[in-house]
Amino acid sequence: MDNTSILRHVDHTILTPTATWSEIEMLCKEALEFQTASVIVPPCYVKRVRNAFPTINLGTPIGFPFGYDSTFAKFAEAQYAVEVGADELDMLINLTDVKNGDFEAIRAEIVAIKAIAGSKILKVIVETCYLTETEKVALCHVVTDAKADYIKTSTGLGPGGATIEDIELFKLHVGPNVKLKAAGGIRTGEDMVAFIRVGCDRIGMSSAIKVLTGDKSEGY
Repeated sequence: MDNTSILRHVDHTILTPTATWSEIEMLCKEALEFQTASVIVPPCYVKRVRNAFPTINLGTPIGFPFGYDSTFAKFAEAQYAVEVGADELDMLINLTDVKNGDFEAIRAEIVAIKAIAGSKILKVIVETCYLTETEKVALCHVVTDAKADYIKTSTGLGPGGATIEDIELFKLHVGPNVKLKAAGGIRTGEDMVAFIRVGCDRIGMSSAIKVLTGDKSEGY
């Protein structure tokens, strides 16, 4: 698989709390040069990125980094992101609802945010490192029923990230209209290819371009 093909699956990302505009600007320029699937930037930069890079596919997180914000706060965040130009929303579920067994609350929140997103893409981050297998399967059904566009493994900030095993589990239990995104702990070109080949449509990384162009420019 050549680097161009790999990068078309990459959400080129910077979500560090100290990210400067010069870093965001570089991220966007790299994304356009290397034709990544999207850029993912902090919510405070969405409007500025849209104005500076009108053609870029632009995503931002909702409820980042823990997901236990009030549903009202997530609605407001999603509404603002869409209004100022986001094309994609990566929302975190409320893991306290998972642990309390309230999957209906999770489903209702996803449905409501998808209504705000409309035709724009909604990815649902379930943070697999905190979940049992039973919870992962239940969330596959919830994400499917709520008509989200993607299920995503992780933020990359928890104690564990994406695994091939989790993606294979997702494939067995999500509906045919739900795509897969892996994020967290993906470090090499070989990792990226492995996740794409097992069925991931998107890979979330901050270092994908550096890894591919610096380590093995001819491809994997």
